Amino acid sequence: MRPRLKTAYEKEIISKLMSKLNLKNKHEAPKIDKIILNMGLGEDASDGKKLKSCVDDMSLIAGQKPIITKFKKSISNFKSRKGTNAGVKVTLRSNKMYEFIDRLVNIALPRVKDFRGLTSKGIDSSYNYSFGIKEHIIFPEVNFDKVEKIRGLDVTIVTTSKTKEGTLELLKGFNFPLNNKKN
Repeated sequence: MRPRLKTAYEKEIISKLMSKLNLKNKHEAPKIDKIILNMGLGEDASDGKKLKSCVDDMSLIAGQKPIITKFKKSISNFKSRKGTNAGVKVTLRSNKMYEFIDRLVNIALPRVKDFRGLTSKGIDSSYNYSFGIKEHIIFPEVNFDKVEKIRGLDVTIVTTSKTKEGTLELLKGFNFPLNNKKN
């Protein structure tokens, strides 16, 4: 089945982006290329039981199995050894990406305590948008009773935008709750 947001993007959002950004070709309109979810584990990365718990939680959130990331260098201040586990990561593309955005915007973000919107300062020099989630239990797929420890989650939305305005308009088109007061 085709995701609801993918259909909405092709039928409505592209035309709105073309008019707002003064684009002549629909292929110039920015689009979301992929979404990367990252969960760092810190000291718990060496514990196999906690690592498996995090892999299971990330699998439920993303809808696909994450990979376990490793440290590339040994850094004594961070007490990290080269080759040991650092965290878990998932890259979402195509249909799973649109389904994740739909769940994130409509279900998960409204469940955040004292939520006042996302800031637009998360746009980097490549015009990708990144933000952090402090509690991974905001996703309804995660069973709160079975969670040992509440963990944070980093979300990076990789876009094909060429400007900061293009990225902001794209996120507004997908109904991201951006807070103008923080900008």
